[in-house]
Amino acid sequence: MPVAKDSAAVASTPASAAGLNAAKPVAARRKHSYRDILSSSALIGGSSAINVCIGIVRTKAMAMLLGPAGYGVMGAYMQIAEVARSVAQMGLTGSGVRQIADAVASGDNERIGRTVKVLRVVSLLCALLGAALLAALSAPISTLTFGDDGHAGGVALLSCALFFTVLAGSQGALLQGMRRIADLAKIAVLGGLLGTAIGIPLVYAFGEVGLVPTLVAMAAISLLTSWWYSRRIDVPMPVLGWSGMTTEAGALLKLGVAFMASGLLMNGAAYAVRTIVLRKVGLDAAGIYFAAWTMGGLYIGFVLQALGTDFYPRLVGVIQDHEECNRVVNEQAQVSLLLAVPGVLATLTLAPLVIALFYSSEFTAAVGVLRWICLGMAVRVLTWPIGYIVVAKNAQTLFLAIEVAWTVINVGLTWWCVDAFGVDGAGIAFLAANVLHAFMVYPIVRRLSGFRWSNANLKLAIACFLLMAGTFTGFQLLPPMVAMAAGVVATIASAWISVRTLTALVSPQNMPARLQRLLRLQRGNDN
Repeated sequence: MPVAKDSAAVASTPASAAGLNAAKPVAARRKHSYRDILSSSALIGGSSAINVCIGIVRTKAMAMLLGPAGYGVMGAYMQIAEVARSVAQMGLTGSGVRQIADAVASGDNERIGRTVKVLRVVSLLCALLGAALLAALSAPISTLTFGDDGHAGGVALLSCALFFTVLAGSQGALLQGMRRIADLAKIAVLGGLLGTAIGIPLVYAFGEVGLVPTLVAMAAISLLTSWWYSRRIDVPMPVLGWSGMTTEAGALLKLGVAFMASGLLMNGAAYAVRTIVLRKVGLDAAGIYFAAWTMGGLYIGFVLQALGTDFYPRLVGVIQDHEECNRVVNEQAQVSLLLAVPGVLATLTLAPLVIALFYSSEFTAAVGVLRWICLGMAVRVLTWPIGYIVVAKNAQTLFLAIEVAWTVINVGLTWWCVDAFGVDGAGIAFLAANVLHAFMVYPIVRRLSGFRWSNANLKLAIACFLLMAGTFTGFQLLPPMVAMAAGVVATIASAWISVRTLTALVSPQNMPARLQRLLRLQRGNDN
């Protein structure tokens, strides 16, 4: 259950803003809410689209320079860094966003200042401790991952990347909690551009040895850019004694532990899956799986990040009002599906071309597992918004139990499916785990907030999944060219329906300026 993030500084008193919003008619609130969702999507989605273009260059270069085996090593290093970050960060990014957003909703500037100050201090301590532990444990981690300690030096050097990443997380939490979407979008673009400009020459010059320095450089860039934008926020920094510091740190860490455990479980599951593939099928297969996983999550991650940046802090502000909370979640789920499905269908249909574009002919085997991962990601899009109800409710034990269950199911299914189906089994297991996760989460949020899917969302979800299942099945039963033609038709039809529906939800003149330019909407101001 990932934690997500959206724009604009707090220009007016949050409490009064909430009151004004409550006074609006329901129809007006719905228009405003959809406009907020699309506005954040335009900002983060636009930056993500730029990063996708940058990523094509970076991924293609890395694949050509390293080959499947070297790409598998890179994936292993990245997963080690993610697992280490999950532990070292202690969930402070997620808990910091929630505490800051809660303080913003109350209009208490001093409380915001206390949270930010303690968040920065605790993050620095966690960064130092995490980096030291990763360096000290580099040899056993290398042996566990690769089967020997030959990569211990690279793992030790990753401690620098870990230090920078944890510190950058605290700055990002401030920006997200304050809903500074434009700043987050700029950070994403700058990080992707500078990271690519540094990483490709390093790998070209040093080969596999340049992988870890590239990750360190990218983490350092993330820290510098996030600091540059977060320093612009005028937050009062109250003087805190030891008692005040420990009280605030305790509140952050109490929720942070749940976020840390969640991140550790998610990244630990990804690490375990990659290790299972590596050990059972081989290093080349690990590279194939990592390539498919990167492509499968590229567009969906882009959609979820765009929609989630503002959603989490916004949901925290209304979580006690169950009717409003459920309305916000249904609206978010509707927009998520409308934006995600055309991309999923396009990836299912054009999987061979996508793999050839991003990688090389050596990665052709990734096509099958990519399609399974795409279906799993589509299920995740549907369940992702409702999962945030558990997080926003601060139901820590329940949140952790859901994450443990998903992890056990995913890793267990992967172990069995890889034996039965080879590398494709990892994708099959991912889809099955997400379907089971959906059946598990829905009754839980029904109990927490009385959540129900709206009739519009039920119809939309059924139509979308029938379309995706039909496209996927077509590639199993029909000649490739016939299946591809049918997939292209389905993709174009779904894109047309999505655009029509979104423009009906938000009148053109009320759409964000970026989306008006993007979609070239020429309707008059008839509303």
